[in-house]
Amino acid sequence: MGNQKKIRKAVFPVAGLGTRFLPATKAVPKEMLTVVDKPVIQYVVDEAAEAGVEHFVFVTGRGKGVIEDYFDIQYELEQTLKARNKNAELTLLSGILPKAGTASFTRQQEPLGLGHAVWCARDIVGNEPFALLLPDMIMRDDKGCMKGMVELYDKAGGNIIAVEECHPDQAHKYGIVGVGQQLDGGFKITEMVEKPAKGTAPSNFFINGRYILQPEIFEILETQERGAGNEIQLTDGMLKLAKKQDFAGYHFKGETYDCGAKDGFILANVAFALQREDIRPSVEAQLKALVAALK
Repeated sequence: MGNQKKIRKAVFPVAGLGTRFLPATKAVPKEMLTVVDKPVIQYVVDEAAEAGVEHFVFVTGRGKGVIEDYFDIQYELEQTLKARNKNAELTLLSGILPKAGTASFTRQQEPLGLGHAVWCARDIVGNEPFALLLPDMIMRDDKGCMKGMVELYDKAGGNIIAVEECHPDQAHKYGIVGVGQQLDGGFKITEMVEKPAKGTAPSNFFINGRYILQPEIFEILETQERGAGNEIQLTDGMLKLAKKQDFAGYHFKGETYDCGAKDGFILANVAFALQREDIRPSVEAQLKALVAALK
């Protein structure tokens, strides 16, 4: 298509309570838990930036002020590093800092679901398509998931959902899409089913937490009735939007770690540590020893 608006803005819903990580999340937002030496949210913001996103919109809640502080200058720390000639650390800090005016924070006062969190960003996003990245999910591949999605969007337009393959026996645990006409990098989506009953799933492609959505989703979410869990569900809104607009699936073939779950978070730390040349030898040797000791 080639004539659609560029994806300039990304929304990050970071208002969740993180109850699965209590007691740690009593003091530290789950998005600020570290994978090796970077907070989970940093990996997700980096993925959006790699895809060309210029404005980062965080939908926050009470107790999440530390996220806002993280993406800001910390004057005392930087002055101390300068005084001690810690230039590598200063460069590292400046690299994570968004340009002035490119990070926005808005509050989701009540935990009313993902659809409601997206709706809370409506005035900041405005009348343009946007990326949506769930901050619990961090991905690893040669090319970032969102970058691949933007490339598909530039060709196909409409709305894009990232999907991965699961074992067919596990399809009932996920939001599943129906597979239509093949596209370069993905396929047209024919249907979306949230946690289909066993044996009824239209495919084994599940939605993995990355979206490119047209702004008409905001009008739908504005008047949408609450669904499962008494929350405003994004999937319900996308189903309504799909009656009027095309949806395509971007087939992500890398690795995804659900850092909202303890096992996914631990595996992410191991996987990313093993990618680091500076710490891999020590970590790999000790992991092998730990596994051997358990046999």
